Amino acid sequence: MFNIEDFIAESIEKIRSQVKGKAIIACSGGVDSTVAAVLGARAIGDRLLAVFVDTGYMRKGEPAAVEEMMNGLNVNFKLIDAREEFYSALKGVIDPEMKRKIIGSRFIDVFEREAKEFGADYLFQGTIAPDWIESGGELRDTIKSHHNVGGLPEEMNLTLVEPLRDLYKDEVRKVARALNISVSERQPFPGPGLAIRIMGEATPEAADIVREACAITEEEIEKAAERGEMELPWQYFAVLLPVRTVGVHGDLRAYGYTVAIRAVESLDGMTAGYSKIPHTVLERISVRITNTLSERINRVVYDITNKPPGTIEWE
Repeated sequence: MFNIEDFIAESIEKIRSQVKGKAIIACSGGVDSTVAAVLGARAIGDRLLAVFVDTGYMRKGEPAAVEEMMNGLNVNFKLIDAREEFYSALKGVIDPEMKRKIIGSRFIDVFEREAKEFGADYLFQGTIAPDWIESGGELRDTIKSHHNVGGLPEEMNLTLVEPLRDLYKDEVRKVARALNISVSERQPFPGPGLAIRIMGEATPEAADIVREACAITEEEIEKAAERGEMELPWQYFAVLLPVRTVGVHGDLRAYGYTVAIRAVESLDGMTAGYSKIPHTVLERISVRITNTLSERINRVVYDITNKPPGTIEWE
């Protein structure tokens, strides 16, 4: 049986014995990386630097929110604006696996730069069990490469530290609650960010569209759950499709893109069932998205695929 207090104590002791110098961690503000950062900070204090990289594919208002949270958790923190670097690296790329691996490799480049400046020899990661299981290796098929697994270079100048590697999402949430981390119940967010919620090339314009669509989807679902209209799903977001269809804007013909809404119920992310969201809630989401993004989006659809056969994220 998983004992939270024992896990926390043992993890801190293991980190202290393993990490003899300085370390760096990619902190997205999600539950996995935040738990790993707090465990690291409790073990080695300011010898750990938590770095938030604004790739240009983050959620609306996320960089500022993460900075405020990490400062409140007494974690040594740095915000890096690398938007142009990531946009340039993904220019013309449409293959999902290539996106993930480019983002992972770019992350490592950024961290190695920051690590050199900070004098770090170790790289912390919030890798959890589904990440390396789905990324394949040995006798496992690759379902999709996670940026913190599939994107790692064969030769890396930093020693990996992964305190959550054997945990599943529900166990990580339990640890987060015990550590009084405010994002303990926050829905998962993929390491590659909004880049894999854009089917096709992840241009800056596409990122702006899906960022707004995701924000609207999250807000409407959370409000509906607060009002008791529905249960809050395990994960919920919007996806931008490379499909244009004819619509009507005022009295004029419009030719806009399509957004798909995805919401699922799950325990650990290994399997999932689509959420039975009330049609009134879906309608509010659709109306807000098409009104807010009226010149670019004219159609909203809802994904009713379970995992398997689909995955939770579309890429």
